[in-house]
Parts: sequence; C-alpha cells; structure tokens
Amino acid sequence: MQQLIAEKRVVFGKKVRVLRKNGFVPAVMYGNSSKAQALSVRTGDFLRTWKKAGESTIVDLKVEGGLTKNVLIHEVTVDPVTSAPVHVDFYEVAADRMIKTHVQIEFQGESDAVKSLGGVLLKIMHEVEIEALPKDLPHALHADLSQLKTFADHIVIKDISVPRGVTLLGSLDAVVAKVNPPRTTEELAGLETAAEVNLETIEVEKKGKKEEASEDEAAASSE
Repeated sequence: MQQLIAEKRVVFGKKVRVLRKNGFVPAVMYGNSSKAQALSVRTGDFLRTWKKAGESTIVDLKVEGGLTKNVLIHEVTVDPVTSAPVHVDFYEVAADRMIKTHVQIEFQGESDAVKSLGGVLLKIMHEVEIEALPKDLPHALHADLSQLKTFADHIVIKDISVPRGVTLLGSLDAVVAKVNPPRTTEELAGLETAAEVNLETIEVEKKGKKEEASEDEAAASSE
C-alpha cells in the first residue's frame, strides 16, 4: 500500500500560491462522515504516489499530528499549461464499506485480426466502473487482445476477469475493444476525394468572405 505524509494547511485562497512555490500542493480530505480537513502534501511525493496508485488504489495518508487515514486520490486539478498538480481531493474510505470507483483497462496480448488480417484495433473503453471493499480494489483490470481473432470478435465488459471481491458495474455487454477490417482501395480513394472536395469548399468560402469584406470596406470608405 502506498504511503503519503500530509501537513495541516492554514492558508487559503490566493495565499496557496506560496505553498506551490515552496514545493507543496494544497489538498483537502473528506468522506466517511468526517469533517473536511485542509491539508498540503509535497509535490514530488504526491506525484510518485499518484503515478503508482492512480485513483483506484488505497493510500495510507499520514496526517501531521493525527492518525493515518485510508484514502483514495479522488480528484486532481492540474495546470492546463504545465500539467502540474495545483489541488488534490483525498476521499477517506471505511475499511468495511463497499465503494464504487473507475479503474483503468490495460490491454495485453496481440490480436490475430490485426497481425494476420491487417485490421485496425479500436480501443473503445479505457476504464470501467467497479464496486469492492477498499482492500480489494485493483490498480487496473486487463483485457486480452488475443481474443480478437477475426473481425467478428469483440471484447465486452463481462469478458474482463476481475479479482475476487470485485464486481463489474454498468452494461456488461458494452464493447471494450474490437478490430475493423482494413479499408479497401475504393474506400481510401473515396476518403481522398471527400477531403479534396472539402478543401475546395473551404477555399471558396474563404474567397467569398474576403470579397464580402472588401465590398464592406469600399462601402464604408465612400460614406
């Protein structure tokens, strides 16, 4: 189980910028009927823990001056430019209560429909919702691409094996992955023609807009 140390936070609002400059990420912990608590964690430590635990693995969060809490990294807000974490929500969980969460699907193996038949692999789903006790939460679930031997084959949610104590949620017949047949020469030619027509349409529209703009400018200058 991953471990992370948190400090109690006494700064809020715009003042948290100082925390970030000093190498900390502001955070909040809530859940399990407990009062929300403002915290901060070291950026480097958090990034290492987040990489290993993701958002579906229990983390031991040791709060300064308090007890160790079992939490999930519930939500991470990142900077749109640097992708650095700017705020973290930790969700405290009870060991004896079932929880619902989403876990990543990791694709393994190789499809004969791709390797031998030249098909195009489509990964339609990248995560799936599950329910389990905190101790049984998997870091990820695996989909076996070797099941895709022909273009008629597909992997659905119920084909994904889960550990004991884990229940798959949602539509179990939802398609996770499949293989499309390669495009024919006629289809590729059709796509190229459509792209050329679309490009010509765009050029005509641009030309029309330029002519309209020139007419408007001429009319404005004569007034």
